[in-house]
Amino acid sequence: MSTIDQDPRRAIHVLLELTRGLAERRSLEAALHEVTQALLALVPADHASVRLLDANSRDLLCGARAGVGIEHRPVRFAPGDGVLGWCVANDEPVLVADARSDPRFASILGQGFDVRSIMVEPLRAGGRVIGVLSASHAKVGVFNEEDQLLCRLLANCSVPSIERARLERLALTDDTTLAFNVRYLFPRLEQELHRARERVSPLSVLLMDLDHFKSVNDAHTHAAGDRVLREFADSVRGCVRRADVLVRRGGEEFLLIMPDAAEGAAAATAERVRQRLAERPLTLLGGVSHRQTVSIGVATWDGHESAEALERRADLAMYAAKHAGRDQVMVSGRHPPVTEPPGRSSLLP
Repeated sequence: MSTIDQDPRRAIHVLLELTRGLAERRSLEAALHEVTQALLALVPADHASVRLLDANSRDLLCGARAGVGIEHRPVRFAPGDGVLGWCVANDEPVLVADARSDPRFASILGQGFDVRSIMVEPLRAGGRVIGVLSASHAKVGVFNEEDQLLCRLLANCSVPSIERARLERLALTDDTTLAFNVRYLFPRLEQELHRARERVSPLSVLLMDLDHFKSVNDAHTHAAGDRVLREFADSVRGCVRRADVLVRRGGEEFLLIMPDAAEGAAAATAERVRQRLAERPLTLLGGVSHRQTVSIGVATWDGHESAEALERRADLAMYAAKHAGRDQVMVSGRHPPVTEPPGRSSLLP
């Protein structure tokens, strides 16, 4: 039974609260999270997601998820792939009573939750599709036309705020991974240092570098390399808090800013990222399985140093992890001093 049938006033309340929240100029991540939570409140779904097209409209990237299965790595679709990709390619809503009897459904190994009922609504801005809002349930025939109407209303009232936040984010975002780009790094790190100083709170950073990444491009093409970068960024997002900020520093290097994180918590997160990547092979184009590892350096602000000095300590710790054999986490101050040589990235990929 839909929310409209149960209590029409509750549906109106959910939509009004969402509209009010989105009007406060939330970040893109926060806005997408609120939309998925609202969808779960409106329809009888056990999983909801918002996915946005990347800057090149080649991949349908996961922006936010809610409900069951969010602990698993999100599945990526391209326009035309699966029910969600079909919705993008055809700019049409979808209501599927039983996914297993629908030829458009793509069953993904390792998805982490059952999908039988599916409901998908395109998100449109500027006369084109920019993403999809979807809901699913493990049982057959859960959604009806009233649920589809609620999903459409939610999509329509969410798109203006999502598109504004998306365009603002694109100016400071790496197209390939949807992480922030290097132009965002030091302004944001300086901002977090200021907050940590005012609040007398800890601040840590993780410098992460994918091991032997050049060999991926050489052996499997740059398109495969881009896929590894995207998969890694998604994997990191699945291991960290919403408050943490992922930045692609350049090439295969990423920096994670962790407000209010002391050294122990930051080191534990780094190990979680390292272990998750090492234990879950990535699937490249053509179904090729690829085991990727990462070397990570951890540094916690000492209360006095500059943003540049903090980043350099994390960089040197990461280089120590490379020097020790890669696929490791090193914490600044817990390893023998290492002098960074010129051209480090090319010497130790």
